[in-house]
Parts: sequence; structure tokens; C-alpha cells
Amino acid sequence: MAVPRDILLVRHGESEQNIAKKKSKKGDHSLFTKEFRGRHNSTFRLTDKGRKQADMAGDYIRAHLGDSFYRYYVSEYSRALETAALLKLPFAKWRMEFYLRERDWGKLDVVSEEDKSTTFKEAMDQRKRDGFFWRPPGGESMSAVCLRWDRFINTLARECDGEDKVIVVCHGEVMWAARVRMEKMSHRDYQALEASPRPQDKIHNCQILHYTRENPETKKLSKHFGWMMSICPTDLSRSSNVWVPIERKEYSNAEIQKIAEEYPRMIN
Repeated sequence: MAVPRDILLVRHGESEQNIAKKKSKKGDHSLFTKEFRGRHNSTFRLTDKGRKQADMAGDYIRAHLGDSFYRYYVSEYSRALETAALLKLPFAKWRMEFYLRERDWGKLDVVSEEDKSTTFKEAMDQRKRDGFFWRPPGGESMSAVCLRWDRFINTLARECDGEDKVIVVCHGEVMWAARVRMEKMSHRDYQALEASPRPQDKIHNCQILHYTRENPETKKLSKHFGWMMSICPTDLSRSSNVWVPIERKEYSNAEIQKIAEEYPRMIN
């Protein structure tokens, strides 16, 4: 068994929930109506802007990354399904994959920023402290989403030919989990990158993360995914658009001791 030569991850376009959250962060909580709160996360559709983003992503993929893939995988959530369809890949036969669903935010799933800062203040304070390992009340930690990604990669190893490429349409948090596992990040690396103010370090709507085992210069295949390129088709200034080698870090005894000592001992 071998993982594919290339994996293209595509985040869905702007969704109804994305708009509601953006407005809420600016102090406008009006979209969080009783009806809106009563919807399950899986049912939110793309906005008009989101549909245009998906069209642009599809144009870019067909023009620069190919119009044919060995496998086509998509999250079961409506906004991902809609994005996948709007990519207009001519030979697509999509497989809905349970492991690609959005991170489960539990009681924080469809709530305004106002509610987060009042009703769920304790949970949000805990998030600042625990980061990668924090689990929303009744929800799922980022570390748990990483385990889901590992299961999906095992699926690819079973179902795909190592010489071919696959495309995956999913969600931002799933793509962050993919970055952690594919790029062998520590939880500290993840938290630093997620906190970065640089647009090039974000995962925007319809962002593409392209992983390959093929050396971009020599064209030789590696056993592992060795390179990643981040592309934002709707605005290329918001992504790096170049191949970045994946570094699998190793640490000396002194280095791991130094990391451990970042936290002072409270009991001798």
C-alpha cells in the first residue's frame, strides 16, 4: 500500500455561518436568530460570494493543477458538497467521507460572539490556556481531529494507487489537522502558526493546500509527502504559492530538556 503522489485539499467557499460569525465579531449578532441557531452545522449553504469563490478555485485547479484525479473525496456537509460541485471538474465521481466532517464545536457550534464572551466565558478562557488540547463543551479537540485525519490517510493508502493524485474538499479545521500531521508539527508549532497575523499563514475560504511526494526539482518520488504549496485562488497575495519542503524535526536531549523547562516547576 502507498499513499497517493499528490493530495489537493480545498476548503469550502464562504458559508452562511462564516458570514454570521464575521458580523458577530464586529458586534452585529442579528443573524443568530432562533431559526439560525436551530440549524445543524452540516446544513449551512454557501453565500453568493462563496459560490463565486468555488468557481474561481475550480478555474484555477483545471488550469494549473489538472482536471482529472484518481479519487474525489468530499465532506458530507452541505457547504463542502456545494463547493465540490462548483469546481466543475469534468470527470469527478465524488465519494462522501465521514472522517472529513467539520470539527465538532459542541455547545459552541452555532452561537454568537456575545454568547461566547458571557455564557461560555469559562470555556473560552480555557481555550486560551489549553489551545491544541482544548475541547469545546460537548465538542472535539484539535488533537481529536488530527486522529480523524490519520484514519483518512489510512483510507487513502488502502484505496489509492501511489502514483496518482486525489482531491479533497473539506473544512478549515480539518485542513489545520492535515497540516499538523502531514508536516509533523508539534502542538507548539500549530499554536504559533494559527496565531500568526500574516494572511499567508491562514486557511481562507477555497484555499488550496497541495501536498506531493514528487520532488519539484528532480521529479523523483519520496516515500513520504515532502513538499507543500499553499494557494489562495481568489487572491494569490494571501498565499505563498511556492513549494516549501516539509521538515521532519528531530531533537537532541538538550533541546527537549529546554522545551520542557519553558514551564516552571511548581513542586520539587
